[in-house]
Amino acid sequence: MTRKYFGTDGVRGKVGDYPITPEFVMKLGWAAGKVLSQTGTRKVLIGKDTRISGYMLEAALEAGLSAAGLQAALLGPMPTPAIAYLTRTFRAEAGIVISASHNPYYDNGIKFFSHDGTKLPDEVELAIETLLEQPMDCVPSDQLGKASRINDAAGRYIEFCKSTFPSEMHLDGLTMVIDCAHGATYHIAPAVFEELGARVIRTGVQPNGLNINDQVGSTAPQALIEAVLAHKADLGIAFDGDGDRLVMVDHTGALVDGDELLYIMARDAQRRGTLHGGVVGTLMSNMALELALAKLDIPFVRAKVGDRYVMELLKEHGWKLGGENSGHIISLDHNTTGDGIVAALQVLRAMVGERRSLHELCKGLTLFPQVLVNVRFNAGTDPLASEEVRRRVAEAEAELAGAGRVLLRKSGTEPLIRVMVEGADKAQVERLAHHIAEAVA
Repeated sequence: MTRKYFGTDGVRGKVGDYPITPEFVMKLGWAAGKVLSQTGTRKVLIGKDTRISGYMLEAALEAGLSAAGLQAALLGPMPTPAIAYLTRTFRAEAGIVISASHNPYYDNGIKFFSHDGTKLPDEVELAIETLLEQPMDCVPSDQLGKASRINDAAGRYIEFCKSTFPSEMHLDGLTMVIDCAHGATYHIAPAVFEELGARVIRTGVQPNGLNINDQVGSTAPQALIEAVLAHKADLGIAFDGDGDRLVMVDHTGALVDGDELLYIMARDAQRRGTLHGGVVGTLMSNMALELALAKLDIPFVRAKVGDRYVMELLKEHGWKLGGENSGHIISLDHNTTGDGIVAALQVLRAMVGERRSLHELCKGLTLFPQVLVNVRFNAGTDPLASEEVRRRVAEAEAELAGAGRVLLRKSGTEPLIRVMVEGADKAQVERLAHHIAEAVA
């Protein structure tokens, strides 16, 4: 069966357009409550990012859960990984996140964590979708769920984040710029780094409901680069709207992406003897990461694009570290989902432990030029089946001769073919990517 509403990261869309409407979200809360009631606590945590629509969708979810007989415990604005963590510590039936991550404010979405803080497996999402096709009912009045607010949620999560950083270490003497994308980490991330001793320069910490991810955060790192250089900071960290991914900037203003962060974390864990097996990347992970890890004798495998697929391979191999070049990094030693703040702390642990700057830690990994061309195609056609496309791909691979990669994949959300070519020679890579894209078009 295919999922009708759930994508790779919950249900997402433009607010006001089906299915991100109050009516549907209320029924989604009801259906999820029915399916996820397993532990007997009858409590579901609800957190959100800073979008203005979060208030409306929170109320709709609360009504749906109540109709199913479950209690809603409201966390307010909280990072996605915080909700995963708190769902476990409160022994809740489930956790619900109202967020569209790095999307603009006019989008929103609903994603779920099971009682153990992991994303829902396909069969559970399908069970929820099956119930959505049935009429909504309501438990008797004496069984309706109540709503409450957890006032110390932020403090609990701040302490959890700090606990993932060695107690004998501190960040004294480090100046860092923290960009919270006017999103869910605005009142969390600066406190974590300050309480560990760093001097923090805050930006992107004034959410108004409409400015989330607007020219700030991990998807718009130019603001962070400029701030690091202007303040002569040691480094900068930018999170996305819901705090599950990050990028960093070194003191020279150079951007450090998810592939480089994975390399730093894996090498440091190997140095300390705490690396469990290897590292999981994705089809979009830079080839240079794979080669650099091979030099360290660290195994590397690629998952399909999407953190749920990274998680699947981590569990299959029994490994702990994986992620995407977008900065969505999973460290199962610490949390059950991607966690931007925790990942940043592991990179800082490497800096402090090795007494090296972020710039120095990136040495040993020089990313290959990677060109991505998006080509729109008509519904009902399959450019990937074209003989001409296949011929040009084969020619490009032959020319790269094992010193680069060609990847064509369909977007999961739009009628686009993503043509990616990477290799050591930027001019060659650009030429080959556009040559293949012409055939796709």
